[in-house]
Amino acid sequence: MRKNSLYTILLAAGILSAPACKKYLTVNSPSNISQGEVFSSVSNTNSAVVGVYAMLIGDNGYGNRISCLFPQSGDDFRTSGDYSADDRRGISCYGASPGNSDLINPFNQLFSGIERANVCIKYIPLSAKYTSGTEADKASMRRYYGEALTLRAQFYFEAVRNWGDLPLQFVPAADQVDLYQTRMDKDTILDRIIADLAVAETMVPWRTESPDQNVRLTKGAVKGLRARIALARGGYSLRTATHMMERRDDYKKYYQIAMDECKDIMDHPEQHTLNPVYENIFKTMHTATRMDDAHELIFEVGAYGGNASTDSKLGYYNGLRHNASSRFGSGGGGINALPTYFYEFDSIGDCRRDVTINCFEIDANSQKIMNTATTMTDGKFRRSWTSITGTSQNLAIHWPILRFSDVLLMYAEADNEINNGPSAAAQDALLRVQKRAFVGYESRIPAMPADKDGFFKALVQERLLEFGGEGIRKYDLIRWNLIATKFAETKAKLRSFMVGEGRYANLPLYVYTKPANYNLVASVQEVATLDTYGGVVSQTLFQPGLGTSSAPTGYTSKAWRFAVTEDYLTNDRKGYVYYFEANKKELFPIPTAVLNTNAKLAQNYGY
Repeated sequence: MRKNSLYTILLAAGILSAPACKKYLTVNSPSNISQGEVFSSVSNTNSAVVGVYAMLIGDNGYGNRISCLFPQSGDDFRTSGDYSADDRRGISCYGASPGNSDLINPFNQLFSGIERANVCIKYIPLSAKYTSGTEADKASMRRYYGEALTLRAQFYFEAVRNWGDLPLQFVPAADQVDLYQTRMDKDTILDRIIADLAVAETMVPWRTESPDQNVRLTKGAVKGLRARIALARGGYSLRTATHMMERRDDYKKYYQIAMDECKDIMDHPEQHTLNPVYENIFKTMHTATRMDDAHELIFEVGAYGGNASTDSKLGYYNGLRHNASSRFGSGGGGINALPTYFYEFDSIGDCRRDVTINCFEIDANSQKIMNTATTMTDGKFRRSWTSITGTSQNLAIHWPILRFSDVLLMYAEADNEINNGPSAAAQDALLRVQKRAFVGYESRIPAMPADKDGFFKALVQERLLEFGGEGIRKYDLIRWNLIATKFAETKAKLRSFMVGEGRYANLPLYVYTKPANYNLVASVQEVATLDTYGGVVSQTLFQPGLGTSSAPTGYTSKAWRFAVTEDYLTNDRKGYVYYFEANKKELFPIPTAVLNTNAKLAQNYGY
């Protein structure tokens, strides 16, 4: 292998910078470190694998761009601001250019992660510690090998679902006969990583057997990721040959894989189950205090260090909007909820709405005040849930990759498809998620469908409500081939909201609000204590109100239905998913810099 490639991995992992490594460094200079010296040591192998994990986070990973920009837009959220083809708003509007500045660095980071994983995957099985070490050494090395396989799968899956067919790169670059490869059908790539994950899950331990939980991969995480990738492989995707959204005839084979993997996780409730308090899942990712004894968070991307490479901008770029003069410091506002998404939730019983959507912001006096309908933000990331104040943009908030509720709903979906209708076990899996959402209001849970189509539609809706703001919805809609349909439905709903017809007929044109104490209590209580003229939010956002922009004395007027204008729907700079084209824009353009580097690559259709 190339020694400078290994040096880069070790430097990122901290081997070459920690004071404890001085003795190690006095033996060989960094440029002379060989793979044998690294992978002959269990601790150094661990550090090399940590160097692979490092490619998950940072501004160009799940610390910002991949987590916050790539998943926009769905029928839940969109990026704030006006369209530009060359930045984050172009991604959200489905009009990104090949030169978009927010695409190239994440693309490169994903393939850097693949390369780092490839190095570990090649050399770990060749290590004497792997083949003939002590039982403890062999267990550790097998675990590291399984982690490397899984991380490579995650990097490749993220790349494929955003760019489609890509070069096949499963050996270190130094071993490639030709570094300039053509694109390989995504099915081949997905089949390979699904097979890799079947190997990996035999090598990594269950959570209770692992000293590094949540931010290091465990058996439950590998199985859950394999289920997710299998459902994507069995779902629809934009095909290079036909320029159509299609799925293969053998798709049920992959649904069976997903069902089996989810069932195995469900059969180990001592490892992972539902957190009884929905909001605590997300608060857990903000502090060192864990509020997830159920370990619903199966895998999350860790963030630390206060920098753009190892930390995240979650809660600063996105999430609850905080005025810079507040006691918390500036934060939030980069992602806005669609007004109609707010009304998809049961307004009385579903606790998820007020966790998922912030209908208020924090003002300069650190008080809460209502937003307009179009400036509501994603609620699961909040600077005020951290202990970091001041001007820092890095808040050490983790990103959730996989939760147990997703395992339940993937199981239900696969069961329904395979059995041509839901089994009792599939219905129970859905009901478990709903009961947690409607705790105390179980009588308001929707009726359970018994037919295949009805159950599928219930799952489509449930996943909208359960995973809002977690980077899942857009990719669900694509694999179901529902993205164009849902965009059309959402545009129709937004127009009905604007004119006040149908289910939106009794909503106010304006709401009137004044600041109230921000108590940092449960989100349902926080919203219930907002100060709006005419009563509590559960009344004022569901009745016509005064219908005028002139606010009563002491209150400020906030546009509600009036906030949705024709420009919000059809303007070429402000319009919701204005540039989306079915059978073209389900994928991003290949970045120009990548095409310039490899002349064998062709641009995605439609760009």
